Amino acid sequence: MTTSSSRPIFIVGCQRSGTTLLRLMLDSHPNISCGPETRFLDDFAKLTSESWDRLSLYGFPKSYWLDKSAEFFDSFQAEYAKSRGKTRWADKTPRYALSLGYLNELFPRCQIVHVIRDGRDVVASHRDRWGYWSAVKAVEKWPRYIRAARRVGERLPDDRYAEVRYEDLVLDTEASLRALLLFLGEPWDDAVLHPDAAPHDVAGRYEQFSAERRRRAGPDGSVVYRSRVGAHRREIDPALRALIAVRAGPTLRALGYR
Repeated sequence: MTTSSSRPIFIVGCQRSGTTLLRLMLDSHPNISCGPETRFLDDFAKLTSESWDRLSLYGFPKSYWLDKSAEFFDSFQAEYAKSRGKTRWADKTPRYALSLGYLNELFPRCQIVHVIRDGRDVVASHRDRWGYWSAVKAVEKWPRYIRAARRVGERLPDDRYAEVRYEDLVLDTEASLRALLLFLGEPWDDAVLHPDAAPHDVAGRYEQFSAERRRRAGPDGSVVYRSRVGAHRREIDPALRALIAVRAGPTLRALGYR
């Protein structure tokens, strides 16, 4: 079996934007393997920036270190995909939204999927999950992630960068996923609509995620639920709302969130 290593998929976006849900949906596809967050690839960028004064003494050009970094990352991802009987690998690490330029250097044919959610709901979700101080920090983080990812995305061809709105993903799931799989060049498979029915690795983490979603699920018990769309209207206090207006207002308006 060969893997489509030259065409990896990167799922990025501010935390609490729906990246985990999308990861499990794509991981349910028979061709795509999307494992746990790696969280270290952006650190490799230091090899050709902060650490370059030292590494340059070895006499190898920057392209050498980029190639070796890409080779290492691709090798274990491809092997992981192969071990699961899949032909293509994806990575879901939200913070890579801040390092898309570097990812593009490593994998010049990769496809980037940027998950975007109403920043006010992102703040509400941070507060619900991690408390008030996390919500305050999310007000600053959310627009920074959006701007960084879009700045790179707007320079890429249409077949390399796509945005998925969280609201579309949960309110019109099939249409959203059909459009995404078309972008990825993958055939449709109903399995992506039922991520809770597919086998996933790191079962403990998945079961925790699934249990959390079922607590909020609608009458049908689906882990894809709509109740968190617009949660900010119920859960954000005036102080947070004012902070959002100042720090994230321009980005919200640019994205069409009113």
